[in-house]
Amino acid sequence: MRLIINSGGARATDDWRSNFQACAPELEVVGWHEDVDPASVDYALVWEPDPGRLATFPNLKLIISAGAGVDHILADPQWPRHVPIARMITARTQTEMAEFVLTSALMLTREIKRAVDNQARRHWEFFDSARIAAELRVGIMGLGHLGAASAQLLARVGFQVSGWSRGNSRLEGLPTYAGQAQFGEFLAATDILVCLLPATDSTRGILNAATLSQLPRGACLINAGRGSHMVEQDVVAALDGGQLSQAVLDVFEEEPLPPESALWSHPGILVTPHCAAIPDRRERARHTAFLIAAYERGEALPNLYDTQRGY
Repeated sequence: MRLIINSGGARATDDWRSNFQACAPELEVVGWHEDVDPASVDYALVWEPDPGRLATFPNLKLIISAGAGVDHILADPQWPRHVPIARMITARTQTEMAEFVLTSALMLTREIKRAVDNQARRHWEFFDSARIAAELRVGIMGLGHLGAASAQLLARVGFQVSGWSRGNSRLEGLPTYAGQAQFGEFLAATDILVCLLPATDSTRGILNAATLSQLPRGACLINAGRGSHMVEQDVVAALDGGQLSQAVLDVFEEEPLPPESALWSHPGILVTPHCAAIPDRRERARHTAFLIAAYERGEALPNLYDTQRGY
């Protein structure tokens, strides 16, 4: 079986081979830019594949996203619709996302960015940041594997946690809201809004002025879902006007975030480089090997892209 990989660039190919040799030595691993007979490729592990390339593999059985999202694959107008796409969601992915959201929520609670900015200016300023987790309501948009793991960890630390989804998802022991009819009620009861929604047509631009205006004044935002969720100018306007007090932004419409972007220097924004949940290559190799073995045995695969749901 031959697996072609497009993740990390050509320099990462040897590292991928080493990791797969340890967990699936029967797989032949080839790099995306190596001279390969397209008909010999059985599986593809990819991130932002060149448009049209996946369609050149006539015997492709399964496309595996190197990350949790698949929008980077769907952006290719020629991606082969008959080939299933598996999302990279592992136990480590869930842990990493949950810890990122918790870290961000605690930093917002104690206004850590303000202290960091003061340190850069060598400015000693005492400020009263006496809030604690138990006093703050965290609302999570998106209750899939990542959202559920984040909600449970936040709740264990003491935050008041609720969740919202487009469907009727549930969180064990925590309040949930569903659909557009309950969206406003959910937002009104949220001091820190966390976006972990999938990238679909219906979620594009959901972090807009109308949404943010329904939060309590001075609320905070954490976006670790997709850059397409956020209307950047509306987020900046909400911060400038005091509707939002702080934001942690990990994902952006254009990545890398351009140096000229105003988000870099905004005093209310902490920028992180799309790093919330990225399993290392060893973990992704193991999960890829698991998916391929399950496919070869004819078993149902977890976290497949669903064209009806859009994720």
